[in-house]
Amino acid sequence: MTKHQTCGLVAAIEPSAANISRLSDARTVEIKRRENTVSDVPFEDELMVALSVAADAYIVQRGANSEDKTVIAGYPWFADWGRDTMITLSGLTLVTGKYDIAKSMLRTFARHLDQGMLPNRFPDGGEQPEYNTVDATLWMFEATRALAHYTHDDEFVRRHLYEPLMDVIEWHKRGTRYNIHVDGDGLLFAGRPGVQLTWMDAKVGDWVVTPRIGKPVEIQALWFNALRIMAAFALKFGDETRHKDLCHLATEVQHSFNQQFWNEAAGCLFDGVDGVARDASIRPNQIFAVSLPHTMLPMDKAMRVVDMVQRELFTPFGLRSLSPSDPQFKGHYGGDVLSRDSAYHQGTVWAWLMGPFITAYVKVHESSSASRAQAKHWLDGFLPHLSDAGLGHVSEVFDGYAPHKPGGCFAQAWSVAELLRAAAEDL
Repeated sequence: MTKHQTCGLVAAIEPSAANISRLSDARTVEIKRRENTVSDVPFEDELMVALSVAADAYIVQRGANSEDKTVIAGYPWFADWGRDTMITLSGLTLVTGKYDIAKSMLRTFARHLDQGMLPNRFPDGGEQPEYNTVDATLWMFEATRALAHYTHDDEFVRRHLYEPLMDVIEWHKRGTRYNIHVDGDGLLFAGRPGVQLTWMDAKVGDWVVTPRIGKPVEIQALWFNALRIMAAFALKFGDETRHKDLCHLATEVQHSFNQQFWNEAAGCLFDGVDGVARDASIRPNQIFAVSLPHTMLPMDKAMRVVDMVQRELFTPFGLRSLSPSDPQFKGHYGGDVLSRDSAYHQGTVWAWLMGPFITAYVKVHESSSASRAQAKHWLDGFLPHLSDAGLGHVSEVFDGYAPHKPGGCFAQAWSVAELLRAAAEDL
């Protein structure tokens, strides 16, 4: 070895030197792929460039011999989840111009719709998909709307997604798994004891930490959004009967929602309704009643929701999952499995929620230059974190207490995707 040569140490459990050589070849291919990713980024803003490069790491093939695309929810331990794929689709693929990948993802998951439900998770061992989710399917409507908005390819929607999504609505109207059904007031009921169906899905043994059985607030927001999206497609595709029926149901949902969910004493929305019971916990789920494209609230109430969320839940790294004023609040995410899962949605900060919060904040301030400048300031606050935990990525969660230590997956798809989406769409 001469003075100017370099060497590296390779350690592997492979018995063959040829396999080690292939690892070197794979490394070369990966370096080239990353160089191409950087050169293809359509942005100049420092944060958006970094997030665009990070986004590429989560897009993978669904199966070794398949061209279908899906999303790894988080490194190092999550596989692909239906909910995460639908939520991240805009940020990972649409704002970065990867339209063919977005279409592949939607086609892939549409093939797995069953009884009007999208899989929550594909088990790693090749077992049957798990369908314990009420929100993943509803997020698919929003992902489809976003795809049509970015690509203007209504024909793709008509050919591949329109009828499957209409079938989803029919299944929800007549009832599907886990007691998911449209109630007499038009609102969507979901849940049974022992099953976690929303994104607040921590479960330890038989204990569901946040069961949320009944009518969770964000599920109603997503349901209304889905109805309005499909009504718009029905009108566009000349499907007059279904357009009329969807508009009628959406009007009923809006009336019932405003009648049942407004908590005047707190100046915000209840987190859930179950019969006469009202859950007054201050949680971030209500922000979706403002951030989604089709919303049910009048502007004055929407502003009060945003104000409450900002006052009680906002941190520099996302939204707390529960107000610190709540007796059940847990401000530290750490310890054993029981301790971590007990805090997971009981005060822990979630970075991905910064995206919908910024969308809602800018919306209620009518996209003023001041609101967009404030939103950029909040987003740029994540730049130091890109060198803090998972290099170049955004962590899954942070402590509810300052200084908000990062935790969970050190690289989380929806954390990256929602920050990138908000930066592209709301600034």
